[in-house]
Amino acid sequence: MSEAIHPAAIHHLPGFITAPGQSDWLLSAVAIFLIVAVFALGTLYLRLHSLPEVMAHKTNKIQLELVAVLALLSLLTHNNILWGAALILALIDFPDFSSPLSSIAGSLEKIAGKVVDQPAAAERPVAEAEEAATEPHPLPRALPGHGHGHASPAQPSTEGKA
Repeated sequence: MSEAIHPAAIHHLPGFITAPGQSDWLLSAVAIFLIVAVFALGTLYLRLHSLPEVMAHKTNKIQLELVAVLALLSLLTHNNILWGAALILALIDFPDFSSPLSSIAGSLEKIAGKVVDQPAAAERPVAEAEEAATEPHPLPRALPGHGHGHASPAQPSTEGKA
């Protein structure tokens, strides 16, 4: 069935103009392209937006949390200065203050005589706990060089040998 061109139309129509009642392939192609472009640009935007947080993963925990909060706030408020601050904060390496302070605290506990590495009674095996409960506690031994007259295993007694 050959359809006649309207008498007011030009004689050579472009290929994207369709006959009446036919589907418009150009409109369908542009709609699909637009949907793909929106998803691609949205993915690119979100990846770019999370760049400071990805960069901060190799830093310490507090710095990572600060960068993550700034990046999330900038995403929700569309305030680009927060994203810039998050990016700068992710690029700066903060010195590690917690490790030396925890080392100092551990050394002070050792100096003060507090036991640092003693496992709790709940962590010991049940058989070891029952055995410790049934055995009587041994008498304390004298330390070498304190002159209590008791021989310690490290220092054999020299009394009566001379």
